[in-house]
Amino acid sequence: MVEIGGRPILWHILKHYSRHGFKEFCIALGYKGDVVKRYFMEYAHLNASLTVDLATGRFTSHGAAAEEWIVHLVDTGGETNTGGRVKRLEPWLTDGPFLLTYGDGVSDVDLPALVRFHRSHGLLATLTAVRPPSRFGGLVFDGDRVAEFSEKPQIGEGWINGGFMVLEPQVFRYLEGDRTSLEADALERLAADGQLAAYRHEGFWQCMDTLREKRHLEALWASGRAPWRVWE
Repeated sequence: MVEIGGRPILWHILKHYSRHGFKEFCIALGYKGDVVKRYFMEYAHLNASLTVDLATGRFTSHGAAAEEWIVHLVDTGGETNTGGRVKRLEPWLTDGPFLLTYGDGVSDVDLPALVRFHRSHGLLATLTAVRPPSRFGGLVFDGDRVAEFSEKPQIGEGWINGGFMVLEPQVFRYLEGDRTSLEADALERLAADGQLAAYRHEGFWQCMDTLREKRHLEALWASGRAPWRVWE
């Protein structure tokens, strides 16, 4: 919920997906999930003019600029690991392939192209590989498949997992419970099984893990040249 340009980074991510036609979302909630719930519960009213009847407490929205989104806000536990959170979303995600990303990074990745790439390879999972700052670990490729993860930064081609994944429902078999790590227990096993493809994205990608990164994204937004603002 940390803001860029007065909007939570989560809003920026959802706007990106929505721009490409993906408008139904499942958000795995953990620590301070109530803050996320409150934001979406109040979203339509806070982005519109209101008439309030103080005697009855009733209110009417006028000209709401609400998004055409369906957002499922799913409590996944305060201590649940990354894979466990995805596992808890399984009841909502069994009809076919679904897209998955982290809540702390923005990009201008072409999502329809990513989906086409995933389908063309016929594997269980595809991640978006990006070239980040050197403090991250790396990926080692075998063609378009991820062969292994490297612990040392900037090894080989210097690519890392940037999120923006496409997963088949069979991936849930790699997720066993709340303590499961999406990265160590699922993605690495998928790579070992030859079931993980890498979509190389040469464009913009930036996570927001530090104050310096937040300020960088804020500056891009304020300049009017935010690369992830693909919805305009």
